[in-house]
Amino acid sequence: MKILKLFTVFVLLLCVSTITAQQTPASKQVQAITIEGATAHLGTGDVIENSLIMFENGKLTFVGSAMAKIARKGTIINAKGKHIYPGFIIPNSTLGLVEIDAVRATQDNREVGQMNPHIRSLIAYNTESKIIESMRPNGVLMGQITPQGGRISGTSSVVQFDAWNWEDASIKTDDGIHLNWPNPYSRGRWWLGEPATLKPNDNYGKQIEALTSYITQSKAYNNGDNNTKHLPFNALKPVFTGSKTLYIHANDEKSITDAIMFAKDTGVKNTVIVGGYEAYKVTDLLKQHNIAVILNRVHSRPNTDDEDYDLPFKAAKLLVDKGILVALQANGDMERMNSRNLPFYAGTCAAYGLDKEEALKLITSNTAKILGVDEICGSLEVGKDATLFISEGDALDMRTNQLIKAFIQGRDISLETHQTELWQRYSNKYKNQ
Repeated sequence: MKILKLFTVFVLLLCVSTITAQQTPASKQVQAITIEGATAHLGTGDVIENSLIMFENGKLTFVGSAMAKIARKGTIINAKGKHIYPGFIIPNSTLGLVEIDAVRATQDNREVGQMNPHIRSLIAYNTESKIIESMRPNGVLMGQITPQGGRISGTSSVVQFDAWNWEDASIKTDDGIHLNWPNPYSRGRWWLGEPATLKPNDNYGKQIEALTSYITQSKAYNNGDNNTKHLPFNALKPVFTGSKTLYIHANDEKSITDAIMFAKDTGVKNTVIVGGYEAYKVTDLLKQHNIAVILNRVHSRPNTDDEDYDLPFKAAKLLVDKGILVALQANGDMERMNSRNLPFYAGTCAAYGLDKEEALKLITSNTAKILGVDEICGSLEVGKDATLFISEGDALDMRTNQLIKAFIQGRDISLETHQTELWQRYSNKYKNQ
């Protein structure tokens, strides 16, 4: 009897697991695919009105006009009246690292301690996440999975969102290290009755000194004989050689300025500012040091009363007009859920002055360049991965971005999610009443 009860529990758990699991990853592309007639937005700023897109073995083999006299191969998809885009890329994301905020056991986005450059987010990435599959129906097909917490959070990696495990998912392993810059200002501790107004952070100088000392020691260690193994110091070596990027999370003008000078003085080769709320105030400095910006969430309010109400909406244009390489992220509260809105952040940038194709680059080719994966993705160009999708309309407009097909590395992926299943269930319910 006891064995029977245990067997019953096992079957029930198996059924629940089957019901709640993510869609099965698509099989490797085995037949050529031709998409004809759609308006192709290449992600480079160029548009082909009546396009012909072909890909085979996961790679794009032809991108051009449907008027081209070239033999069509394999499965032919008539996409006349529709639009084709490269897969969107979400940077600085904790997708796959946290599933349910209220359940501690599902959280794996940060490690204890302050200096953790050796912590790798990739090995904690959960490809079975139901949140990840909800990205795909909006065209968000790739992301930079990033740890949080501490002064140096750890190492991020770039993944695609249709995989069996983290090894399958990886597009670029350990692309960079993330540093949270000290805040030069602080607010009073309201729980102690202190005013909540901003004031200078008395410990700011000491915090920078401690950070500089740590980086300097790491550099000295990596220039030495390394007889004694020091994993955190060793993990920082690639930021001095240039094989990894140092992503510095900073928002205000002083923090950004100090962070840039810090990177220059310590010999860091490649730096990207993440956040960059006041980056528009230091565009000359960013341009001088060839530093890109992964901009804060567009759908936000201004931080202070004396700023333009639409500053977050037009921030990307202010930087792009000055020649800064810009990408968009979905940082802040409910970041993982809001990541699916990435195309609509770009759409808001377009509504507030940025050219529509330039806005598209904020979530495609620009992001790929910043993350160092532009040779394989981020735009529709021959030789790159066939990671793309077909939409009924404008992908930057939430009213018309209705995907009918999506491909990752040429694989025809599922667009079904928990949300689409619920929509179908209740649509059928009310249709039958």
